[in-house]
Amino acid sequence: MKHLIIPLFIMNRGCPNRCVFCNERITAGDFDPAVEAPVFRHTVESHLAGGRGRFDRVQVAFYGGNFTGLDLGNQQELLDLVQPYLERKEVDSIRLSTRPDHIDEPGLRFLKARGVRTIEIGAQSMNDEVLRLAGRGHDAAAVRRSVTLLKEEGFETGIHLMAGLPGDNKERFLEGVDEIIGLAPDTVRIHPTIVLRGTILEKWYKEGRYHPLTLDEAVDLCAAALLRFKSAGIPVIRLGLHITDEMRESSNVVAGPLHPAFRSLAEEKLFLDAALELLKTIPPDAVEVRFSTSPRDLSLFKGTRKRNMDALAKIRPGFTVTVDADPSLPRDTLKITVDRGRHERALGLPEILRAK
Repeated sequence: MKHLIIPLFIMNRGCPNRCVFCNERITAGDFDPAVEAPVFRHTVESHLAGGRGRFDRVQVAFYGGNFTGLDLGNQQELLDLVQPYLERKEVDSIRLSTRPDHIDEPGLRFLKARGVRTIEIGAQSMNDEVLRLAGRGHDAAAVRRSVTLLKEEGFETGIHLMAGLPGDNKERFLEGVDEIIGLAPDTVRIHPTIVLRGTILEKWYKEGRYHPLTLDEAVDLCAAALLRFKSAGIPVIRLGLHITDEMRESSNVVAGPLHPAFRSLAEEKLFLDAALELLKTIPPDAVEVRFSTSPRDLSLFKGTRKRNMDALAKIRPGFTVTVDADPSLPRDTLKITVDRGRHERALGLPEILRAK
């Protein structure tokens, strides 16, 4: 299904504190947190005009800040802006993001009655020490409680995670991924921690108290998380930060693994790892291997600037590796053919990499 999400940003409204990594003027853009009616209508109608008839579902989304931390009057004002579009069936429902410690049954029923169907929770981590160092002001138990309540009330539920937060490491992060999988959200977003101007994290970085992940470390870690979510059938709807105009200004991003095609790098790594695993299964005297993928995965298999192909070409002298597109293959599947049919098999990436 094709979904259109129309984003509105309430910035830091409703937030009881500022997290050490947060500067929403940079990550979201320079929006007016008041969301005045004329700006709201212009935003919604311009998106609808550009996408009319092309999408199966249309949602208005209130991102940034802490929507359920607003008082009910402010929540009502924002939700009222959407009601005419819901009544005319131009918009199907409302999506919002919020904190796990500002979720309760009366509040959820209030939201449901006004067209909210999807709620994304900013968990960021499932480790209490990491959450403390990040200045989140809640613990992992709050995430568990909020997701349970959301599912009981019938909301589509999303969870945000961050890799490379202060105090985090590979083991803690992937333990958190496994715990999130156990909560069975409908979707997940993941992005590596970036050091932004004007944050506490910038101060810690300059003092040598915080060291961000390198790009390779972030790709490896997020690729491992992506594989686990793929294996569990949980869609990762965003991997890496959306890069705003403000983030393109070099003074605003102090350090960290920011990359405009971060998801592609993680997907490419999975395909390279899978190809290397399959090559371990072929006869030792094989001289030619052809890999096949879905046409939509072909560029991911080849890698940025064909670096995956270059890596595979170095396996051993005189060994030929090629790749082609096979429309009969589903996405995230890799087929290997050895010496023009001597050996052949097709497997999904999670199955190939399950032991890694």
